[in-house]
Order: sequence, then C-alpha cells, then structure tokens
Amino acid sequence: MSLEITKLTARIGARVSGVDVTRPLAPEEAAGIREALNVHKALVLDARGLDDAGQQAFARHFGDLTTAHPTVGAVDGAPNVLPVDSERGRANHWHTDVTFVVTPPQATSLRSLTVPAYGGETLIANAGAAYRDLPEPLRRLADTLWAEHTNDYDYAVPEEDVDEERAAQRARFTSIKYRTAHPVVRVHPLTGERGLFIGGFAQRVVGLSAGESRKILDLLQSYVTRPENVLRHRWSENELVLFDNRITQHYAVDNYDGLPRRLHRVTVAGDVPVGLEGKESYAIEGDASHYTPVAA
Repeated sequence: MSLEITKLTARIGARVSGVDVTRPLAPEEAAGIREALNVHKALVLDARGLDDAGQQAFARHFGDLTTAHPTVGAVDGAPNVLPVDSERGRANHWHTDVTFVVTPPQATSLRSLTVPAYGGETLIANAGAAYRDLPEPLRRLADTLWAEHTNDYDYAVPEEDVDEERAAQRARFTSIKYRTAHPVVRVHPLTGERGLFIGGFAQRVVGLSAGESRKILDLLQSYVTRPENVLRHRWSENELVLFDNRITQHYAVDNYDGLPRRLHRVTVAGDVPVGLEGKESYAIEGDASHYTPVAA
C-alpha cells in the first residue's frame, strides 16, 4: 500500500496521498484512511475526477450513508448529496453536523466544485484536544452535563437582513422541529477518546436556565476554538475533505465578498452518542428515521 499521511498541524489535520479516490478502495486502504481519521480528525485528499456517484461510493467505505439532510433538499438525482452553496446560505457558525437528531453523522465528506478566488476557508476544530485542555475543575463539571440540541436555531440563516428568500430557507430548515439531549462529553466509540460534544445546535444545558446555559456553553466552546485546536483549510477545486463528526466542529468562513462557492456534502450514518457513564443520548422531539439509519 502506498498510502502517505502528512500532518498539517500538531493537533488536527493530515493530507492523504497515494490513493485514487475515484475507484473502489482496497480493504487495507479503507482501513488506513479510517485509522488516519481516528488520529488526525480531518483529512484532505485529491478529488480530481470524482463526481457525486464517486463521492458517495468513497463515503460508503466507512458505513451506510444518511440522506442529504433531515429537512433540506438534496442535489437532483442524488438523495445522499447536500449542495453546500453560498447562494443557499452560509454556515459561518461553529457546529457539528446535525447534532439535533439522536444519531448525528459519524463522518462528513466535503468536495469542492467552485471555490472563490480568495477566502471561503473551512475551519475544523479538534474537540478531543479541547477536552484535554480543560482545567481539572471544568473537566469534572463538563463530565456531568447534558445539553439539548435543536434545529430551531438556524446556523445557516442569520437573523439580520432576513428577506423573503431567507425566511423561506429558514422555514424549510425548521419544517420538522428536532430536540435531542446529548452528553456534553462524548466517548468516541472507536478510540475511547473523550471530546466536547456541543457546537451551535447546543442551546441549553439540561437542568439550567437559558442564561446559565449560555455562559457555560460559551466557556466550554472557547476551548474548542482555540487556534491551536483548529485547522484552517484553504480550498482548491477538486479536493475532498473528510472529518470525524463525532469529535470535531467546523465553520465556513464568510470572507469572499459573495463570490460563488459550492461544495457537495455526503455524510456517513452515525451511532447514538454515549456519555462517560454509558448513558445514551435521547430524542425529545422529532423523528429522524427518514434521514439516517443507526450505525452498528
């Protein structure tokens, strides 16, 4: 096997070379990429020649696929592919994908189609390193907390300047209301690593008021987004980024003056998150069975 893994930063990110993602992966290649994902959390690969069908085939090496999104439409003819298009909204907010359902995706792949001449980077943060950075008293507190995640807060549509089109996008995003309780500290099912499982959809700490929750979540979030924990990926066309949605957050930087920016997203179905005491996440509102199976 000629797989080569080159670190991009000390705490997160690696470039993978020596593999052709346009063809089926050999078992040892898939295993090598999975191991690299466990270690580095976010991987960058050459995607020249890859189309929607190929991106879906690549992602299937790591598990069953979700549909594109619980409430937002897919690419025509490709129900597992979500268009991440600057004209449809901008995810310039830290989040982990679809944590408002009880089984969020385990992994996300993003493929660049159109990139602006400048800006438009994707930031990806290591939530495992953030947990390890916590001072011991904060870590002990976080270990006990659960948070409610909901899509009623729309990271993709800012409140300001909401015109008719933006309002319609928001209505689609929240057309099914979801609310799910997850442990603030999640145990990774493959590595046993602990990570802060919060982000933009986490709106309230179970048992606390909205104001108390915001202060605690903001404090914990500040450790996730420390510069040392963040990979800033500057896109080129025909690149594929694969990141571990169980233990990362990401942010699409809106710094490209409205120039065209289009990626395609395919996500791999995930398991039910588990906290330190073995308790599983639980749904409070909304059925996502049409969106994703439960990963074994």
